[in-house]
Parts: sequence; C-alpha cells; structure tokens
Amino acid sequence: MVNENPSAEMKKRPPRSFQPGRAAAICGVIVALTSLTGALFPAGDWYGGLSKPPGTPPDFAFPLVWTALYIGMAMAAWRIWRRCGLGRELGLFVLQLLFNALWMPVAFGWHSLGLALIVAVALWVTLAATLRAFWQADRIAGLLLFPYAVWVSYVLYLNVGLLGLN
Repeated sequence: MVNENPSAEMKKRPPRSFQPGRAAAICGVIVALTSLTGALFPAGDWYGGLSKPPGTPPDFAFPLVWTALYIGMAMAAWRIWRRCGLGRELGLFVLQLLFNALWMPVAFGWHSLGLALIVAVALWVTLAATLRAFWQADRIAGLLLFPYAVWVSYVLYLNVGLLGLN
C-alpha cells in the first residue's frame, strides 16, 4: 500500500544529518542558557517585599520545579529534532524560550509586573503553539512539554496576582 502523505512518513525518520549526541548537547545548552536568566535576575528583596497571591509556593520550590521542567524541555526538543529536523516545531520552541528568558529580567530586573504579564501571555501563546506542534509530531515530546505548559499557566496566575496586589 502506498502512503498518500509522504511528509508524514518523512517525519517518522530522523534527518540524515541528525547526530544524536550533538543534538542532545545543543538542546541542553540552549535550555541551560535560558535558565541562566534566573541566576542573573534573582527575585531578591524586592520580590520578598511584595504581597503574594494565595497558592504562591515557597521560594525554594521555584528552582526545583524549573530544573525539572528544563530537563523535560530539552528532552522534548531533542525528540523533535530527531523526528522532524530543524523546522517549524523547533522554531516555535526557540521563540517560546526567548519569551521564557525575557520574563525574569522584566519582572525581577526591571520590577515591571505589567510588562512581565505581557511577556508571560506571549510565552503562554507561543508555548501552546509549540505544544500543539510537538504533540502532532511526537506524542512523547508533547507529553514532556505538558508540565511546562501547566506551570506557565500557574505563573500567569501568580503574575496577575502579584500585579493586582501590588
């Protein structure tokens, strides 16, 4: 039987130039660089003095959660690269990473919760598009991004709460 959709079949095979170790290193480094904004722009005393919305986790939880999420994100990106190559899916992934990296300097560096909310909404929208693209290309990659999408939704709640209370 002939496959009527050759592009779907191509997505199931790694691109010829795919090098698993190199791709894993690149995905890991890109995600790790994104995470550095947390170290460069820590919440600090300013955040400590803000009124927090109900359900705000303790400060020690944030780096633990983000570490787990970043590992899942890198694994998801690697799976997509292996499956689809450097295409639209990874383009969306990089775009949402840029919004992710921008949130910390805007919120904690500039102390601009309103602008941080705009960044968080942009992150959520691009992440939703990324999650959809990943899910369509590789269900496991989509599942790996799902906790991140839940967390970003929670971050939106926290950002709205912080803005409203302060």
